[in-house]
Amino acid sequence: MAVLLLAEVAGGELSVDATAKTVTAAKALGDVTILCASAGCGGAAEAAAKLDGVVKVLCADDAAYGHDLAEPVADLIVSLAGDYDHILAPATSSAKNVMPRVAALLDVMVMSDVSGVVDGDTFQRPIYAGNAIQTVKSSDNKKVLTIRTTSFDAAGQGGSAAVESIAAVANPGLSEWIEDKVAQSDRPELTSAGVVVSGGRGIGSEDGFQLIEKLADKLGGAVGASRAAVDSGYAPNDWQVGQTGKVVAPDLYIAVGISGAIQHLAGMKDSKIIVAINKDEEAPIFQVADFGLVADLFDAVPALIEEL
Repeated sequence: MAVLLLAEVAGGELSVDATAKTVTAAKALGDVTILCASAGCGGAAEAAAKLDGVVKVLCADDAAYGHDLAEPVADLIVSLAGDYDHILAPATSSAKNVMPRVAALLDVMVMSDVSGVVDGDTFQRPIYAGNAIQTVKSSDNKKVLTIRTTSFDAAGQGGSAAVESIAAVANPGLSEWIEDKVAQSDRPELTSAGVVVSGGRGIGSEDGFQLIEKLADKLGGAVGASRAAVDSGYAPNDWQVGQTGKVVAPDLYIAVGISGAIQHLAGMKDSKIIVAINKDEEAPIFQVADFGLVADLFDAVPALIEEL
């Protein structure tokens, strides 16, 4: 079976972590061809060609694909779909915008947030905030999937796939790019960081969140937040971890002042090591934590920063 994988490309550069983890899922389905569609994506295509298990890379370098507009990218994928049994992408914000449209144009079902591959027709995905795993068997002639990257290890380097330039297809003109507003940060990107320090409602204020940022900076990590903290205005929306935020699986996740509502756990429970700091010893977060500290965060976190 042949697999077409839409690479995650931002600013002409390959998101190696998201793409490499999706390659791992794709390899279980057949020969993997990666599609890089962006303006100036030559470098991204070369990087994708080095991923282990990739047999070919298609590079569609065109301004129409430069700003993650779903309509032109979806039309490009559909034009290529005849040669492939499976069409995959990492379950990122941009791909979640593209893949349902691809499925609709192909008149098939889209299977989102796939966390396990049973066989070429059967897949697993979390439901009910991760409390159950749904097994889905599809009879569609083409399978369209988004992959929950936190469930797979990244494919290694060392590949030497051929890179082929392909022409753009006609732009349907259904949407247009106006501007990008990109937050700049010296910290690692939240969904791919090895260390994440998250704060919850217990932080109490936007100023109090500076403690979380200081601890994250000491550990070289990213900053996260619970929905309660975001809704309270303590942290920006793009820091939110959980069912309605970002899904993370770092090597170390430190939850500070987070009670552990099921919606938050859905976004971080696959972390390798979970550390919880909370003054309420009955907080649900302690049920999933590998290490728990029952303490006032305003005493514990400054002491931890000083020790570090």
